[in-house]
Amino acid sequence: MKRNRFLSVVVSVLTLSLISCGDKNSSAGSGELGNGETDTAFTGSVFKGAGEFIPCEHYFFADAEKDPNRESFAGASSDEATKPEESKGTVGMTCMNLNNPFFQLIAQEMEKAASAAGYTLKAMDGKGDAALQNTQIDEFITQKCDAIFLNPADSKATGSGVRAAHDAGIPVFTFDIQMEDPEVQKLVTYHVGSDNYQGGRLAGESMMKATGGIGKIGIINLPEANSCKKRVDGFKDYLMENNSKLEIVTELNGKGDRVKGAEVAADMLAAHGDLVGIFGINDPCALGAWASVKEAGKLEQITIIGFDGSPDGKIGVFEKKLYDTPMQFPGQMATKTVEAFLRYVAGDEL
Repeated sequence: MKRNRFLSVVVSVLTLSLISCGDKNSSAGSGELGNGETDTAFTGSVFKGAGEFIPCEHYFFADAEKDPNRESFAGASSDEATKPEESKGTVGMTCMNLNNPFFQLIAQEMEKAASAAGYTLKAMDGKGDAALQNTQIDEFITQKCDAIFLNPADSKATGSGVRAAHDAGIPVFTFDIQMEDPEVQKLVTYHVGSDNYQGGRLAGESMMKATGGIGKIGIINLPEANSCKKRVDGFKDYLMENNSKLEIVTELNGKGDRVKGAEVAADMLAAHGDLVGIFGINDPCALGAWASVKEAGKLEQITIIGFDGSPDGKIGVFEKKLYDTPMQFPGQMATKTVEAFLRYVAGDEL
């Protein structure tokens, strides 16, 4: 059914500053298994609605050495957003943390793509608070936004906001993190995210490679985020399926934060001084762990794997703080979300 809704415009100013870069080229040898193939065939991403998942890629020291854009996220465009002369409508966007460069870039790229199509993007910071995000969704509904782009701070608790938007006839497009409840997933018009399960497998592959597949390891997780749970699932499944002798002796919640990541890593080291590796579900946690490992004088003993391919993470790999940071492509995630919205507006099948 063709959907035509050109509603009142809410003017929004989004000021973000990030260094942009072109797409990362795949490099020979990166992410290879023993037979020369890359482990990208597995996916644990199950979604009950329409959507797509972008594969992650390894990012090793060899990649960092020859990457002129390692201080930027991969896949960002260099064009500035242009304000449409006459806006066709407004899209409300809320993400878990606009202080995180990953989400800053997504907001920036969404604004560019939406503006190019004649729409205004109103980006709001969820500040890691699902209740706040539900309030923001209510505001978007009251403002009669043409669509809502949602990155949920909590995969379950923001379900009420999705239901409210659906009841109001406003399409919801989730990005990065999908909703937990299969019934809520069905209310989501489209989802775009990384294949976090596959990325977790890449992290598991790297941990085995760096440690020789033997010893005790810890995981810094974020169980309230569906995407991060999938990373851990992929990591564990890779170890199990490849007969790893690595023993996961501790899993602690780093809240996706560098400071908290350092705190829980210190706790891990206090309880398990013989760790040989730590997997952090994002680069802030992993780099926080590195600080604690350095403080404990165990840099030669412990391998740290991050996740995201963030600028800090890529620099961390270059400086040999991290062994690998399976890389996401937030620029693609942003533009594909806007493209899905435009197909929806045009009445195309999603």
